[in-house]
Amino acid sequence: MDRIRNFSIIAHIDHGKSTLADRMLEITGTIPARLMQDQVLDSMELERERGITIKMQPVRMNYRLANQDYILNLIDTPGHIDFSYEVSRALKAVEGSILLVDATQGVQAQTLTTLNMAREAGLKIIPVLSKVDSPLARVEDVKSEVVKLLECSPDEILQTSGRTGEGVDRLLQEIIKHIPPPKQAADDTSSAKDFRSLIFDFKYSTHKGVIVFVRVISGSISRNVPLTFKISKKTFTSLEVGIFSPNEVAVESLGAGEIGYIVTGIKEPGIASVGDTVAGVNDMNPPLAGYMSPRPVVWASIYPESQDDFTTLKQALGKLKLSDSSYTYEEESSGALGRGFRCGFLGMLHLEIITERLHREFNLDLVVTMPTITYEVTYKAGPKSGKKEIIYSPAHFPDENLLSEIREPWVNVVIITPVTYISNLMPLLYEHEAELGNSENFGDDRTRLFLKMPLRELMRNFFDKLKSTSSGFASISYEIEGMRDANVVRMDILVADEVLPAFSRVVSRRIVEQEAESAVEKLHSILPRQMFVMKIQGKALGRIISSRTVAAYSKDVTQHMYGGDITRKMKLREKQKKGKKKMKERGRGSVDIPHDVFLKMMRN
Repeated sequence: MDRIRNFSIIAHIDHGKSTLADRMLEITGTIPARLMQDQVLDSMELERERGITIKMQPVRMNYRLANQDYILNLIDTPGHIDFSYEVSRALKAVEGSILLVDATQGVQAQTLTTLNMAREAGLKIIPVLSKVDSPLARVEDVKSEVVKLLECSPDEILQTSGRTGEGVDRLLQEIIKHIPPPKQAADDTSSAKDFRSLIFDFKYSTHKGVIVFVRVISGSISRNVPLTFKISKKTFTSLEVGIFSPNEVAVESLGAGEIGYIVTGIKEPGIASVGDTVAGVNDMNPPLAGYMSPRPVVWASIYPESQDDFTTLKQALGKLKLSDSSYTYEEESSGALGRGFRCGFLGMLHLEIITERLHREFNLDLVVTMPTITYEVTYKAGPKSGKKEIIYSPAHFPDENLLSEIREPWVNVVIITPVTYISNLMPLLYEHEAELGNSENFGDDRTRLFLKMPLRELMRNFFDKLKSTSSGFASISYEIEGMRDANVVRMDILVADEVLPAFSRVVSRRIVEQEAESAVEKLHSILPRQMFVMKIQGKALGRIISSRTVAAYSKDVTQHMYGGDITRKMKLREKQKKGKKKMKERGRGSVDIPHDVFLKMMRN
C-alpha cells in the first residue's frame, strides 16, 4: 500500500485535464506510442466530438522513482457543473487531487466548486498551471490567483503543458512525494483482513453483466470468490477482477488501496448501485459510508416519435441508467404525444447529453418537452384544501385560484468576470430576477460576484446570455440554496380551443404576456393550415392574453363552371361555406399536429 497513489484531476471545463492525462499515459508507458491518440481517456464518441469529459475514467499507471516502483491510479473527471456528481464520487476513491488551472484563463467559477468538494473530502491538493507554453498565458497573474485561493507559496505551484509535455514528469514525482498512500485498516480488528470495497461507478456488458468499479478498502479479492452487495443483499461470485490500463485488464487479485473492477455476471437491473459496499459473504460489518443520492433539478418528458419505439426507449433508458446513475425516469402518458417518460436531470447539458446518447446509441427519434423544474404548492380550496404537493410537470400545475402558496428552488450563483463587463451584466441580472450580494476583486482585473436567483430563471438561457454579454470571458457555478415563495402562473397554449399539454409551461407573472405572445407567434409560423379557420391562443391568469388565427385552405369550387346564371355559383359557394362551418364544429380539438411542430417548438 505504501507504493500506491490514488489521485484525480479536477478543473473547470476545457482547462486541459484530458490532455494532461494523455501525457501522463505517454510518460509512464501505459499506452504504446502507436496506439496513442488525443483524449485517449474520453472513449465515448460524444466526448471526443465535443471535446469535453462526460464520464469519469479510471486508469492505472506504473512509475519508477529512486529505484522504487509505484502504482498511480488516476481518475479523470468531468469539468462541467452538470456532472459534479461524477466528480464527487471520484473524490471518495482517492487521497489527493491535482487542481488544474488554465494559465490563459485563470481560476474559473467551477474551479471553486470542485476545490471545495476536494477540501471537504480531506484530500491533499496539488496546484498546477496548464497551457504555460501558450503565447496568451498569464503565468504570474494566474499564480497570484491560485496563491490567494489556496493560501500557498508561489513555489508550490507547478507549471505544465499538456501539449508539449513540459513539467509533467516533475508533476508525477510531486504526486508520489505529497499525496499520501492509502490508509491501512486498523490491525486490532478482523476488518483489516476481510475484503471490503466501495463502488464508485459501474457499467453493463451484454456478455459479462454488471461490472462494478471499486476502491478496495481492506483485504484482497481474486476471481471465483463469493461476494455480496451489502445494501441490496444480493450475493454473487466474482467472475473476473482487473485494473484499468485504461482498457480493462484482468489480474490475479486486487489488494487494499487499489482501484479496479469486479465482473459480477448479474444481468438484472437495480441490483448494483453507486455507493454500495462489496464484501465477503461472511462479512458482518455495516456498509461503508456511500454517496448522497443526486437530486435532479431539471425535468423534461421524453416521448418516442413513433409509439412503436416505446419499448425500445424504455430499454434504452434502463441501459443508460447503468452507466449514468444520476438521472431518474418514470413512465407517463400524454393525449397529444402518447406514452413516454418523465425524466429528471442535473442540468440542461445533462439533459442534452442523455437525449443525444439515446438518439445515437439506440437510433431513437425523440420528442423532448420544454424543460422545467419542480414547484411546491399549497392548496387553499377544493378537495385538497391545506395539502402540500410537489408538481413536476407544467401540465399538472393547478389553477392559481386553487392555491394559497407556491414555492420554487433558488440557487446561490458565483460569477467571475472581467471588470469591464460588469455594466453589461447588470441589465441581464435584473431581467432574470437575480439578487446581487457581495462582490470582491479576484486576481488581475477580475471580479467575483455573489448572487441569488430562481432556478427557473437560470434555465431560461441564462448561461448563453451570460457568455454572449461577456464575450465568453465570464464563468459561472451554482448550487441549490432552498425553496422560496414564487410569483408564477401556468401558461397554456390552445389550438382550436384544445389545450396542448406539451406546450404548457410555468412562467413568471411579470413576463407571462411576453412569453404568451412569443409562443403563439412561433406556433403560428410553423403550424400547417387545416381545412377550416382555427385559432392559436395563449391562456393564463384565467383569460386569453394572446391570439392568432390560421387561415383555412381555400378552393375555388366554381372554377369548373363557365357562363350560366350567377345563382349557380352562389349556391356552390354557400354549400362550401356550410361545409366548412360543419367541419370546424366537428374538427374542434382534433387538429392533426405533426411531430416536427413539437420539435421546433421545443428548440430555442
